[in-house]
Amino acid sequence: MAPSPRFVRYAWTVVVACVGVVLWGAYVRATGSGAGCGEHWPLCNGVAVPRAPSVATLIELTHRITSGLILLMVLGLALWAFRAFTPGHRVRHAAVASVVLILSEALIGAGLVLFGLVADDDSRARAIVLAVHLTNTFLLLGALGLTAHWASRPVPRARWSAGDVASGGVALAACLLVGITGAIAALGDTLYPASEAPLAATAPVLLRLRILHPWIALVVGLGLVVRAVALRGRLGHHAAPAATAVALLVVVQLGAGLLNVVLLAPVWLQIVHLALADALWIALVVLVALSLDAVPVRIEVAQPASRGSEVTSPTK
Repeated sequence: MAPSPRFVRYAWTVVVACVGVVLWGAYVRATGSGAGCGEHWPLCNGVAVPRAPSVATLIELTHRITSGLILLMVLGLALWAFRAFTPGHRVRHAAVASVVLILSEALIGAGLVLFGLVADDDSRARAIVLAVHLTNTFLLLGALGLTAHWASRPVPRARWSAGDVASGGVALAACLLVGITGAIAALGDTLYPASEAPLAATAPVLLRLRILHPWIALVVGLGLVVRAVALRGRLGHHAAPAATAVALLVVVQLGAGLLNVVLLAPVWLQIVHLALADALWIALVVLVALSLDAVPVRIEVAQPASRGSEVTSPTK
């Protein structure tokens, strides 16, 4: 089936819009506006449209409205995928996964509000739920990215090798770990002054955990650059854009992280840092998908009877 340019454009539009909603959610957290609607969900302070809302209420309400809009966009993407692609097509699978993940994203967000894990709450429960939230968000962005990526390419006849699956899984898991520690670090930046010594004996747990993120990010980042360069050399020109994007985004992201530490984590830089993390994750997901699709299937091809034998040949 030939890729539909309109579907591909819409799919990438949904990806960009979803990243925008994620970044606004980070702004809600960074400004302490998560309790702007009280412990009410889906209503805001017990009503559908609050009167004379505070700034925090407007910030939180905007996030809820945009989250509802992206939910509708993802549902529309899935419906379109079922109309445009045949049963069993992997674009359908990715689109369905996107719907499931956007619904779980909404439930996690609702749980944060209903259980009071917002604003100044510094409980371990909030850190755990934020880690789950970050994981779900990354999986959602990955599913949406694959929907758009796979829709732009014909389905290859490829057999995934165990080695490529394992190496790709390790790369994604390592990037996810960086994201989780980053979410915890960002929460620490929100709840406590960035200048406070994180290793002090009296420092809160969230603040002490903040020191883990830059070291894990450095080690994983260097590994991702090496992996991206290797894949670019092995896969050729068709994987070059994704491999180059991963390598460049790692370098820029490490620079942004260093600047974040030097400037004591201003809100605007936290948002930029997260935007780079989201872009890096999506580029890495696409690169891993390309690496898995690069292994051709070898099938038995019957030769003329006079030769009396069969040989294998790679399918292009």
